[in-house]
Amino acid sequence: MPYNVAGISVIQRDAPSPTLLQAHYHGLKEESRILPKGHRKDATRKAFRVDTIYERDIKVVVRDGSVLRADVYRPAETVTKDPIPILLAWSPYGKSGTGSFTLDIVPGRVGVALSQTSGYESFEALDPAEWPARGYAIVNINPKGSFDSEGDLVWHSSEGGRNGYDVIEYLAQLPWCNGKVALVGNSWLAMVQWFIAAQRPPHLACIAPLEGSSDLYRESLCRGGVPYTAFWGYLEECLFGLNMAEDPVAMLKAYPLQNAYWADKSADMSKIEIPAYVLASYSTGLHTVGSFRGFEEIPHDKKWLSVHATQEWYDLYSNERTDDLNRYFDCYLRGKDNGWESTPRVRLSTLGFNSEPETNHILPSWPPVQPTRSTTLYLSEQNELLSTQPTGDATLSYRSDVPTTQEDAQVEELAFEYTFNRRTYLIGYSKAVLYMSTRDSDDMDVFACLRKVDAEGKVLRNINIPLKDLKMNAEEVPLLNSLVYIGPSGILRASHRKVDETKSKPHWPFHPHDERQPVRSGEVVRLEIGIWPAGIVYEPGEKLSLRVAGHHMVLAEFEPLRGGFQNANKGYHTVHVGPEYPSHLVLPLLDSEDVLKDNRQH
Repeated sequence: MPYNVAGISVIQRDAPSPTLLQAHYHGLKEESRILPKGHRKDATRKAFRVDTIYERDIKVVVRDGSVLRADVYRPAETVTKDPIPILLAWSPYGKSGTGSFTLDIVPGRVGVALSQTSGYESFEALDPAEWPARGYAIVNINPKGSFDSEGDLVWHSSEGGRNGYDVIEYLAQLPWCNGKVALVGNSWLAMVQWFIAAQRPPHLACIAPLEGSSDLYRESLCRGGVPYTAFWGYLEECLFGLNMAEDPVAMLKAYPLQNAYWADKSADMSKIEIPAYVLASYSTGLHTVGSFRGFEEIPHDKKWLSVHATQEWYDLYSNERTDDLNRYFDCYLRGKDNGWESTPRVRLSTLGFNSEPETNHILPSWPPVQPTRSTTLYLSEQNELLSTQPTGDATLSYRSDVPTTQEDAQVEELAFEYTFNRRTYLIGYSKAVLYMSTRDSDDMDVFACLRKVDAEGKVLRNINIPLKDLKMNAEEVPLLNSLVYIGPSGILRASHRKVDETKSKPHWPFHPHDERQPVRSGEVVRLEIGIWPAGIVYEPGEKLSLRVAGHHMVLAEFEPLRGGFQNANKGYHTVHVGPEYPSHLVLPLLDSEDVLKDNRQH
């Protein structure tokens, strides 16, 4: 069926067939059976903790009459005991172990052993072998257009939100449900929560977006105005269905500037009225800034931010995350007076890179306001970051059109360094303000990254997973973003440099991306580049290095994507420094003692 947003026809594509071998499709089969306590999919997998009713491919009807398919896992005792709440996983990748995505797409399964999951879980969702024992039903649904669900597949949008509204209201009326539903999950399963919650379904009691971007254009697909289609094109091939699927990659080619279609893919947090458990990490190349934005813009205080130190899938199946989520859900889905609401609103980790991460720092607010020092450092001709402006004007250049390998090759990157003389934390958003020019093109794609350098001058990387769980030596860990984090980054296409001051924040420039402003040959333009939030600790003698380049420095998410980022640059880019063009970096720094003091107060 044709799909349009505010009169804009949405480009669709034929969804890949579920019958393809890589879809691991089991066919449509309505059935109900008991998975007994101790049941395992196979000998290597996690066992079910209680007798569990498994209802496969139940029908869920939405407002246009489309029939969607869902799997239900609920404790067998719900036949005779009180109704229970639902934890809903909204995944287009396939439910209950189907689909092409598994943790095996990353070497070492990101440290999650086969025995930690049952194999019945949807990708990036809670495990149904665990939660029925805790008094919850798990519902894994194929959204509209996914696998056997009728209709066409849509991405995160108001239309997707309305579909979610209908599903929640349908499920809440089931006789064994207590009328309370929560959404929970990673990545896509988190992204869609912002849009569904904004529709305010009456029986949605709370949400748990466990790392999810909230504005597809600005935060991921076209970050800074630079298309990142390799990942999303790869993803489109994994969205199996019987009909048509929305094609945002094609839409970006047709509509490279902001319009009503892209605005519909930016979640309106002001409409979210229910409690929210927001998870974030620094290491994801897709979700960091969107997770933080979601927390910041939800307009009430029943929201909690937890920033962990690992990778989202590793964290999802940890005992600590499971128990923490359990307390949250017990409060809002079961009405337990368990003290959850006294949980600190902001709990975050910081990364050492060459030391173990520090976890559960408690801050009074996010982004930190006090005692953060907003520190401005000026770029110099000597490749330093100075606390005072350099006295002379100068230029530094790099070749912008080198291939983008995303392997941390560190070629054609300008580096500007600052040395810390005391233990210091960087916590929050940074911003690079660069004065730049080129004579080789009418545009520049500029990439900035903050690297940590040890006292001996070694550029460091952070391994996201404990090596004991990866079962690798540090030297064996592949250079993939899911496993290795090099530091926070920022991106801006110079022709998209316009800033809307009314929507900007002190720590974050808002680029409307609504017009193209070409760069004249030799013209010096001011670029405000927002750098994603970070939490990094620096010891005396260690350095922060601002890298500026014409290629994407962040590592590829998966092996097949390495080298897939298309570099649109030509020739040389020049950075101008000095009094006339004061290129600078703004950093959110906290003294070590201030961080420790705040933790002691809690």
